[in-house]
Amino acid sequence: MTIVELHPDPAPADYLQAMKLANAVADEKPGEHMLLSWYDKDRDFESPQHASECHMNSAVPGYVDYGLYHGATLKVDIGDGRFVFFYLPVDM
Repeated sequence: MTIVELHPDPAPADYLQAMKLANAVADEKPGEHMLLSWYDKDRDFESPQHASECHMNSAVPGYVDYGLYHGATLKVDIGDGRFVFFYLPVDM
């Protein structure tokens, strides 16, 4: 797993700006990548939705577990966990 941590200044105003930054990182990597799972701390919202409900007693949030067990090879963390994105390489 490649982990990229970003601390942009100014910080992204919202999820959409953060996603654009994360997608730009994924676009720099060789091959195509697909956004697999993500977390927006500002709204306490994740995708896949409700993934963490199955992990109530777990130290690993559902969106992390989903990303790891579905083949993500790139994690982009913006603002120390404020926005987190997992990407899956796409074979064409």
